Amino acid sequence: MNANQIRQKFIEFQQKHGHKIVPPAPLVLENDPTTLFTGSGMQPMMPYLLGQDHPEGTRIADVQPCMRLQDIEDVGDPRHTTVFEMMGNWSLGDYFKEEQIRWFFEFLTKEVGLDPEKIYVTCFIGSEKYGIPKDTEAAQIWQKVFQEAGIEAKTVDMGTAEQGAERGIQPGERIFFYDDHENWWSRGGGIETTPLGDPCGPDSEVFYDFGEDKQDVAKYGKSHPASDGARFMEIGNQVFMGYRRNEDGTFSELKRKNIDFGGGLERISAAAIGSFDVFRISLLLPIIEKLEQLSHKKYDNNTDEMRIIADHLRGAYLLAAQSLEPSNKAQGYALRRLVRRAVLKALDLGIGQDFLTEILPVIAENYADLSDDILPNRKNVLSILTKEEQAFRRTLNKGLKELNKLAKKPGLDSDSSTPQLTGYDLFKLQDTYGFPLELSVEEAYKIGVNLSKDYQNEFQTALDEQRERSKTASKGMFKGGLSDTSDQTVKYHTACHLLLAALQQEIDPSIEQKGSNLTPERLRFDFSIDHKLTSEELKKVEDRVNEWIMADLPVTFAEYDKDYAFDELHAHGSFRDRYPDRVTVYAIGGELPTKQSTEMPGSTVMDDASLEVSVEICGGPHVSRTSQLGHFKIKKEESSSAGVRRIKAVLE
Repeated sequence: MNANQIRQKFIEFQQKHGHKIVPPAPLVLENDPTTLFTGSGMQPMMPYLLGQDHPEGTRIADVQPCMRLQDIEDVGDPRHTTVFEMMGNWSLGDYFKEEQIRWFFEFLTKEVGLDPEKIYVTCFIGSEKYGIPKDTEAAQIWQKVFQEAGIEAKTVDMGTAEQGAERGIQPGERIFFYDDHENWWSRGGGIETTPLGDPCGPDSEVFYDFGEDKQDVAKYGKSHPASDGARFMEIGNQVFMGYRRNEDGTFSELKRKNIDFGGGLERISAAAIGSFDVFRISLLLPIIEKLEQLSHKKYDNNTDEMRIIADHLRGAYLLAAQSLEPSNKAQGYALRRLVRRAVLKALDLGIGQDFLTEILPVIAENYADLSDDILPNRKNVLSILTKEEQAFRRTLNKGLKELNKLAKKPGLDSDSSTPQLTGYDLFKLQDTYGFPLELSVEEAYKIGVNLSKDYQNEFQTALDEQRERSKTASKGMFKGGLSDTSDQTVKYHTACHLLLAALQQEIDPSIEQKGSNLTPERLRFDFSIDHKLTSEELKKVEDRVNEWIMADLPVTFAEYDKDYAFDELHAHGSFRDRYPDRVTVYAIGGELPTKQSTEMPGSTVMDDASLEVSVEICGGPHVSRTSQLGHFKIKKEESSSAGVRRIKAVLE
């Protein structure tokens, strides 16, 4: 069965068992500042899992497109994708473990046709500390289901994933008990971090076995369902929401127990064709085959590049088909990043201009089965994304021209008549023109230009020098200032800019910074306001900062005349009279204009004056992208002085 057939089979199967099929939520949720995209099938269902009545009843199912940009750096291996479809069904106080386990096994083996001998499952081992028993109920149901299929199903206590990697599995073992790090679900993660009042509970994960020969024992240890490696792949998770955390930290059973099931369409489709490589399924393989045709190269020899292109353009297609356009902020910037990464990888494969015109129709055909209600803007996708590709290629062409200019100058560590590029040249290309280091190296090789012997260290030196230059005015900019210029303190400095912008956006645009103190452990930020912030207000501010962090926004800077920075750019600065006539402006999430700017060594000067999140006069130093910050958490809000409040926060 191909992926489209499996998706349709799931819908029909759930209807047969009394579920109402609801349309999926859009990838970009309106009025939800806590997240860039719908990242799980459960996300749109949370109000109903928390107790609100669903208008369609107590049995609900859907197939939800999801996007998780936090996985973007993992794309390139056989199973990670940024976009995926989650097949989900929910029981809201209706059926529970018996029906759910039996139905999912039936769907996998009877409807999809998976070999039951290759299905393995996990259950929760229990927590003596919190009085939550071992989930023998789920295990016993699984035993009966396997036995009815003629399969021996021994149970075994694994404990932690690390213990499993040391022990491995023995013949006949089929059901594995793990701790809360593997088999407990809550919005906070494990038992210890379960939010107060939230529904939570043990889960039972289902894995498909691709064979012992797929396990890299030297790298991952002995194989077991919760191990890393390619032998076992999780294809579905059944959450038994039967508990709620109390204010005293204990757990009590819910009167109305819920089922939350999610099964990855891509992973089940991979199991259906017996491949641990999800890029060989019907939704992705046609893209790979088209890339082979365009590049005249084989997938098996270029897996990283082709997987990244296929994944990123599939995600870009779905986002654009749901009416999102590339931009310099939030979701639009994420879409831009997907397209530009794909273009760079296409260059690695030797694919030239306008390759999106070749790839996007293939993706459109893959998703022809999805309705216009789900993809309302599909007719405009080609024009939207090819325009972005062309704009990025113009940027790259500027970099190529500059590279060729630099390539004509004499070298430093060889015959002076021999053209040679240094690491300093390569840094300028990346920082000024957005031309990535690896692309510069490849282009230099193509045109026969040598690189200096020490180009990598020279590049790093140029990067370090840029950071040093951006530190010069930092002590005078902040009351208290930075305790040092370690990487972590620099992250907190950038977080201060985001915090001020969030306070102005979510609470009051007239808020001014009144001082800050930054250490490698935390930030302390003072700001003008005449009242204590409520917990709801603090949550809005915290969520907004994390949204910008997840958006992976660029942080750029350039020099301007002070009056131009204040009066034309409307840059924020609390100490106008103290600044010199020439100031440095930092922008987060936007591009600084070239007007009134004098290019600094190592500075980034863009053509587009779209200033989005934060524009501040500052001496630095800062990170280069917001995604480097981690998760922002407000720990305390308190009075600092009359009319001034103080926030203490950490990056986790």
